[in-house]
Amino acid sequence: MLKCTTLWQQGEHRWLAFGQDPERPGNVIDTNQLVVTSDAGTILLDPGGIEVFPAMVAALSQEVPIGSIKHLFFSHQDPDVSSALPLWRQVCGDDLAVHVSWMWTGFVSHFDRNAAFQPIADPGGDVALSPAVRLKFLPAHYLHSCGNFSVYDPKAKVLFSGDIGAALVPPGEQTSMFVTNFANHVGYMDAFHRRWMGDGRARDKWVAMVRRLAVDILAPQHGLFFHGDDVGRFLDWLETLPLGSGCEAYDQASLL
Repeated sequence: MLKCTTLWQQGEHRWLAFGQDPERPGNVIDTNQLVVTSDAGTILLDPGGIEVFPAMVAALSQEVPIGSIKHLFFSHQDPDVSSALPLWRQVCGDDLAVHVSWMWTGFVSHFDRNAAFQPIADPGGDVALSPAVRLKFLPAHYLHSCGNFSVYDPKAKVLFSGDIGAALVPPGEQTSMFVTNFANHVGYMDAFHRRWMGDGRARDKWVAMVRRLAVDILAPQHGLFFHGDDVGRFLDWLETLPLGSGCEAYDQASLL
């Protein structure tokens, strides 16, 4: 079963993280599914693909009534984020609101054309789970998708960053949901970010935006989470990283 970790809690307002399934097939990339609860409703952040749906429902139902789920959020269009959409609608109901960039509604509709999409405009927006719990959708375009968003909770001081901060961590190194040795962890992030983060200008704007926020936990969709001083260490590292590896393939391509 997926591991569940409580990242933050104040009454009914909780941040839960589900991941590190020991029974996950080796050819399916490991993902983190984030859940934010309130006394009036629940939102799933990047709830996962078809392959993880059974494990996710089983684990989530131990923590949250499935009927309380009112919102899904997709940081971008990838199948490991959104392909289980029709399955979630079967268990949650037709009134489930699906928040995704306006760019991807027509594409994610190939998974479920009858979903109630709530397109997110490029500057972002917010969603109220209850009068006391409001989350902000923040632009993260080209990091790595051209229509991409992060989610910030100003009360919990948690930032869900999607693929920003993602790491391909070997199973034997997953002793916690949090980074415990930043210098060692860089080796699991480096190649991924060099290839998958597409624009240095977007990176600089995102880092500057996040530095204006109070962030205690930065939680990516893959790998381990950053807490405390490691949030700043990650931003410092990302800020100077050369991006766009793979472009040398244009020079190496055979045109004959």
